[in-house]
Amino acid sequence: MIGIALKVASVAVFVSMSTLIKASGEGMPAGQIVFLRSLFAIFPILVFLALRGQLDTAWRTNSPMSHVRRGLIGVIAMGLGFYGIMRLPLPDAIAIGYAMPLIAVVFAALFLGETVRIFRWSAVVVGLGGVLIISWPRLSLFSEGFGSQEALGAAGVLASAALGATAMILVRKLVLTERTPTIVLYFSLMATVLSLASLPFGWIIPDWRTLSMMALAGFCGGLGQILLTQSYRHADVSTIAPFEYTSIVLGIAIGYVVFGDIPSWSMLIGTFIVIGAGLFVILREHALGLERKAQRKLVTPQG
Repeated sequence: MIGIALKVASVAVFVSMSTLIKASGEGMPAGQIVFLRSLFAIFPILVFLALRGQLDTAWRTNSPMSHVRRGLIGVIAMGLGFYGIMRLPLPDAIAIGYAMPLIAVVFAALFLGETVRIFRWSAVVVGLGGVLIISWPRLSLFSEGFGSQEALGAAGVLASAALGATAMILVRKLVLTERTPTIVLYFSLMATVLSLASLPFGWIIPDWRTLSMMALAGFCGGLGQILLTQSYRHADVSTIAPFEYTSIVLGIAIGYVVFGDIPSWSMLIGTFIVIGAGLFVILREHALGLERKAQRKLVTPQG
């Protein structure tokens, strides 16, 4: 129950982050949003690591270039995601982002050599079909010209999901040699430094209100990462992963109250399909994990 509570809290904090960015980032380049979000996320992370006595060891890494690669992919994914959030209704952006774990299954099969059987392949295909149902009304606006903001936003979130799935694969390799605090800390640092490369492309000078909201968004990003990491200490991934989908409920509520966004039927139908496919993948991963544990017990010598 502690793990589930921490997971739901992390989801609420991340949705709050997206809301603050959408509310205050109008006219701000995506690269600048990534910089501010990443910069202010460092502070709660540093405080948390200091309180746990992990600050000294968190800086030690066995694979600095792996962190750079993960940071570069993550920064681009984050920038595209924020670009999409600024141009789409909040619930739509959240729902399209659910494509990321489905795409990660495909990438795990292609790049990590993981065995993916017909059940999970079927769920991935169905889930991506749901993403297409959500995205198509927006993407079809490209027929009216490439200036359609909603079409560009949907394309941005889809590209963000694909790159986010790539980052997930890189993290799965990183955890073999790196500690979780190290991965979290270096990503925030890499994202802050790498996003500075967008400075020549027209950053703006925000007013104090905008800067304060962006600082709070960054703090939420760091706090959300801490809560998410801690949730895995108290429960299995398969137990808490389904609670990621509480974000769509929060997104719909906040989108309606704050931005006046009313979800369309295609968005709701597609979201139910994606969530169903995602839950199937999670349950299947859990079942396979139990099978692997049982097999290891059989082959492990006793005595």
